[in-house]
Amino acid sequence: MKRLSFSLLFFIPYVAIGQLSVATVFSGNMVLQREQPIAVWGKALPGKTVEVKLGAYKSTTVTTNDSSWIVYLPKQKANTQPQSLGISSGDTAVLFSNILIGDVWICSGQSNMEWTMKKEMHWNGEKSNAHQPMIRFMNPPPVGRYVYGVPYTDSLVRRLNKDSFYLWNGWQHCDSTTVQIMSAVAYYFAKSIVASENIPIGLINLSIGGAPAETFIRADAMRNSKQFADKVKGNWLTNESLPKWMRQRGSENVSNVSFVPFDELGPHHAYKPGFAYEAGIELLLKFPVKGILWYQGETNAEETERVNEYRSLMKLMIDDYRQQWKQPSMPFYWVQLSSIERPLWPMFRDEQRKLLADVNNGGMTVCSDIGAKNDVHPTNKKDVGERLARWALHQTYQRSIVPSGPLPLKAVYKNGQVIISFRYADGLQTTSQEPLNGFSVDGKNLMPATVSGNKVIIPVKEKPAFVYYGWQPFSTGNLINNEKLPASTFKLQVQ
Repeated sequence: MKRLSFSLLFFIPYVAIGQLSVATVFSGNMVLQREQPIAVWGKALPGKTVEVKLGAYKSTTVTTNDSSWIVYLPKQKANTQPQSLGISSGDTAVLFSNILIGDVWICSGQSNMEWTMKKEMHWNGEKSNAHQPMIRFMNPPPVGRYVYGVPYTDSLVRRLNKDSFYLWNGWQHCDSTTVQIMSAVAYYFAKSIVASENIPIGLINLSIGGAPAETFIRADAMRNSKQFADKVKGNWLTNESLPKWMRQRGSENVSNVSFVPFDELGPHHAYKPGFAYEAGIELLLKFPVKGILWYQGETNAEETERVNEYRSLMKLMIDDYRQQWKQPSMPFYWVQLSSIERPLWPMFRDEQRKLLADVNNGGMTVCSDIGAKNDVHPTNKKDVGERLARWALHQTYQRSIVPSGPLPLKAVYKNGQVIISFRYADGLQTTSQEPLNGFSVDGKNLMPATVSGNKVIIPVKEKPAFVYYGWQPFSTGNLINNEKLPASTFKLQVQ
């Protein structure tokens, strides 16, 4: 058999050997999704027979007139024993080795999901533990990673198409060398799942620093939405329905550059509406996955109109992902933005919280307690990843574990008091046993409040319209539960 070197970077969506090619999501060291039929696909000469073997399973097909082929292998249970995947057609063959069967998670968002292990707060202590043979990851860098404020070079421009936007550079096993450039949030998530479930975990990291939510959403999904159709009309660089910051950054990269590929929505770019979906998510739709991990929002949190629409925009994306993957209950877990001195972030965090009511089989990780006052990139990703894992362990893996810090249920006025009840409220307390902080009835002036059992009590002179918690951009809130998990920012109408 001819063997393929997976250290190469491929500029096409298929790994090609002679007249046979295989989709670039496949390589040695990969994880295939358990308990779902396994699809393997690629290109070959029309009319040629293609045979695919995985362990004891084998399937054949005949290439269609457009040169495409796809085979389906039976679903398998989780398996930590390495297998080989062989694909052959005529006298050409490809062999991928060291393949495990487990759960695959797509990791997406912007720079806080992209944040690498080598820059993470706990890296020096963690690197001796980073040999994790049951964690495998694919980390394809997108065009323009870390290239801000300057025009793209010719070599970057040539990659601005869906087939070469991401460098599909193969799967890697996790050790102290390979994991340095992997998403720290994703690594800590996977490590927690492996420790609990003892199954292989595969991670595909499609995050893009600075990216708006719109680039990860299918253009036709927005086009078919009455609320969001304007986002995919005309040149995106001048479309005021999109975040101003993303348009400015995009203009700096491609506005004055010759020969940039374009279509009716304008020049291609990582931030262009629908483009990261087309170049990343769409190529994986035949590849079964367990769920989605999402850490994004900073780019959409700078203008009031963008903040107010984010909840609906995310609902559109989640529903469409589930429809396109044909997995109507696919888990989707997201990270609420942290604390920082940016005026609209409390409102944005609350919109992310309210999304919980719209998404079945979803969950939100709170990290406002580990934010940085003047830095959009808090370096403690360990707590973020582990808190994401709590949601997955609770809902996806059905473990008896508290997934979240306190989430508000209702606020009631009675006898000169506002009484706030919570979900996940066992052992309500404050950090370091300090006085309770972070509550107000006007979103500005903090008020005394106390914990009483699993409720919070605020004395008031008259019934307020709303009660707020953590409404300072850099939150002073210190309410936690028995698991030491922080309460979410919220604005709640008083009944």
